Amino acid sequence: MSDAKWITQLQAVLDCPVREHQLPIHDWRLLSSEQARQPNERLQKPKTNAVTIGDYVSGPEGATWFALEQHADHVHVLEINRQQRLSEMEIRLIGWAVNQMLAESSKNYEGFSESERYASELGTWIDEQLDASEPKLLLPDRLISRGRLFSSMIPFLLVCEQAESGRASFGELEKLLRTFLAEDVLIIPLKEQEWLILGPASLIHDAQSGERDEEEEESLEESLASIAFGLHEMLASEWMGDCHLAISHPISPANSIIGTTALLRETVHLGRAFHIGANIHLPWLLHLERLLNTIPEAHRIKFVEQALKRTDAFLDPEILTTLETFFALDCNVSETAKKLYIHRNTLLYRLDKLKQETELDVRQFRDAVLVKIILLLYKVTKRA
Repeated sequence: MSDAKWITQLQAVLDCPVREHQLPIHDWRLLSSEQARQPNERLQKPKTNAVTIGDYVSGPEGATWFALEQHADHVHVLEINRQQRLSEMEIRLIGWAVNQMLAESSKNYEGFSESERYASELGTWIDEQLDASEPKLLLPDRLISRGRLFSSMIPFLLVCEQAESGRASFGELEKLLRTFLAEDVLIIPLKEQEWLILGPASLIHDAQSGERDEEEEESLEESLASIAFGLHEMLASEWMGDCHLAISHPISPANSIIGTTALLRETVHLGRAFHIGANIHLPWLLHLERLLNTIPEAHRIKFVEQALKRTDAFLDPEILTTLETFFALDCNVSETAKKLYIHRNTLLYRLDKLKQETELDVRQFRDAVLVKIILLLYKVTKRA
């Protein structure tokens, strides 16, 4: 509901801790009644039966709470904690500022449904934490109380390539995802054309139950990959066309939504950088890419130049396709030949040709690891 930057500014002005908090409605009414009986008539007296935005109550040890929103069992408040009591002028100014802030917030979400407004507030908070130098890892109470964020949920990050307004597409995207995933899916808009999607963990059981006829039970990561492929296919055909999708292991959003969103963003970035043409990105398959991404650009280029005697060897599309298929199939010569629809001897000829030009034999483990690294770095350094 509130703007974290606004709270930070208020904290700096008052030179004391300021935070959002939830006060049980019973406590609010008790403090309100006590305050109404006090003889000091100069200060505003909050109503005892209803909570109005900007009302305040004074608590113990210098705490003052200003009402932001009333719920059935609690009041969402702005807590100002200062040993020296706030003056009448400070209280009036803070009350005015609270009303201004809430009015601006309401204007920003004008025309939104309740679900879209909540999702937008949650997305704004997540973005603020990811951009902060010291992010808060736990969700504030006001956001937890309005969502299903303690359940185990599957996180997806969806990034659209088309220049289309995220707001205009929210309703359509929500409808599609509820049809494909479940009714209780949560869609959180982040940056423009970027959405964090939280689906129920029961999807994993549904995916695995479809594989019962097979000899081996599908692993968790295989099930997640299957869900991601199905979701991407539906979105690409029914909604947005070209898009990128990352998925991770189930989480409890209330405790780990910031770290998971950061991981998924990094996953999409690494997938787009190292695997052009891929649209589904799985973090457990990008450990090497994550490590290589930490190497400075100049060092990448120097490494590739030193590792290869002829850097144009990897410019041959045939060799590139052959190597990518070879590595994807765990360096199995027979399976690679089948996948490429070529004779086994043809594949061996290509590998021998690469060995002659680079002095690297990918049928040997040491050289295969080196070529895999070179291949990843070569693709990104050639585009730099």
